[in-house]
Order: sequence, then structure tokens, then C-alpha cells
Amino acid sequence: MALAMAVLRASAQVTVELVLDQEQFLPSESLPVAVKITNRSGQQLHLGGEANWLTFNVESPDRGATIKIAEVPVLGAFDLESSQMATKRVDLQPYFVLNRQGRYKITATLRIKEWSAQVPSAPKNFDVISGAFLWSQEFGVPGTTNAAPEMRKYTLQQANYLRSQLRLYLQVSDPAEARVYKIVALGPMVSFSQTEAKVDRSSQLHVLWQTGAQRFIYSVVSPNGMVLKREDYDCFTSRPRLTINDSGDVLVTGGTRRLQPMELPVIRPPNELPPPKK
Repeated sequence: MALAMAVLRASAQVTVELVLDQEQFLPSESLPVAVKITNRSGQQLHLGGEANWLTFNVESPDRGATIKIAEVPVLGAFDLESSQMATKRVDLQPYFVLNRQGRYKITATLRIKEWSAQVPSAPKNFDVISGAFLWSQEFGVPGTTNAAPEMRKYTLQQANYLRSQLRLYLQVSDPAEARVYKIVALGPMVSFSQTEAKVDRSSQLHVLWQTGAQRFIYSVVSPNGMVLKREDYDCFTSRPRLTINDSGDVLVTGGTRRLQPMELPVIRPPNELPPPKK
């Protein structure tokens, strides 16, 4: 009874809120969570000094608690003044087994050592959904010499996000897909998109897909799943396409590339122009 009263008092003075940027994820996709901690206790709180000061739990209503691989490390001690809010960001994917489709909920628990109290968050729901296969190709990871290359596989999938928007995803895995290294949400797409994908001589993946009536997105992704380049194209007079030259480089031909903001000329007002030369 005393413990329950301590939790209620602490929850009234300190609140914990979970925020997700999206509510649907592919199996093994990165699951970033923002934890907002608000202090209304009237006193300064010292948080983050212990390893278990902030813990997480993921459950499925159908299957109970999800397998936890390890505790989520939330590092960095800090002081939180009264009437202030702090935000901690973590990725839960490496620490929970989330490879099955279904409904899940996350809860976080804040432990305040000085009060001998715990503050739970309200549950936050999300869904793990399936993706539809579009394309795949195995490739060798660059960097090894005089040895058998490490083989991986790029796989493109589309998923119906919130049942109203198609999204294009890239999975980087081993050839058997037993180990998934990275899943990247490349962006929205249209149902009639003819997605093009080519692997260059450096084992980088080049992807070109349609996002609107006349708009295309071109992305370059590294063998580790990092997006290296992203460009927008319009098909006012011709449709952009991927081609490979004789050197093994992948190029975009056709279409009209949209200039990035930093590429546009800077227009200075008249009062900032230099005086005319005499």
C-alpha cells in the first residue's frame, strides 16, 4: 500500500510521456522513441546516475511480454529543474525481438532514487506490419582482399502505411535473411511506380521511384544501409531512368533534377549590394 501511494504521489509531480514519429514498422525496423520527462515537484531532480533509472517494456496483447535481448542503455546524468522538461531519445529495436506482425505496446518506468519511487508512463501502441516484395540482389561487401567476400542482400519492399500511404523500404541482410543489418524507410511511393534499382561497382545501391504524377526520388544507399544521397526529379519532358556506364557507375538520365535550397543563388536586397564601381 505504501509503495502504491509513493507511485501515485510521484506520478502527480513527475510525468513520463512516450512519443513515436510513426505508429507502424516493418519487422526488425529501427524503432526510435522519444521520452519526455516533466518535473512539477517544486525541486530539482538528479536523473540518469544509475544504470536502471529509465527502463522499457514491450508487450503484445496476444503473446504477452516480448523477448528482451538486453536493457536499453540510456546514458548521461543530468539535473532537471522544477517546471522543466527533458527529452531522451532511444532506439528500442536492438534490444527487443520485434520480428512478428501484430499489435504491441511500450511502457517506460522512471526510477527516482532519492524518493524511492517509480513513475510509469502511459502505454504507447504501435503495429508491426508486413511488406510486399519488389526486388532483391546479393552483393559482396567491399574491403576484403585475397579472401572470400562477405555476401549481403539488398531487398526492396513496399508497405501500406496506415492503410492510406504506400512506403518504399530497403532491407540489408545476409543472403538467407537470417540476420537483418538495417531496414530503411526510403520514402512514400505511388501504386503505379516502376521502381528501378541497380548496384554499382562499389556495391552501393541506387534506387529511383515515383512519388507523384510527375515527381521521382533518387537515393544512393551504402552496403551498411546508410542513405548517402537523395535527389528529386521531375518528368516534365522526359522520364528519369537509371543507366550504368562502361566504368560501372550508375547515372540518372532524363528528367529534370530539382535544385536543393543551398544550390539556389542568393538574392541580396539593394541595401546590401556593393556600391557601383566608378
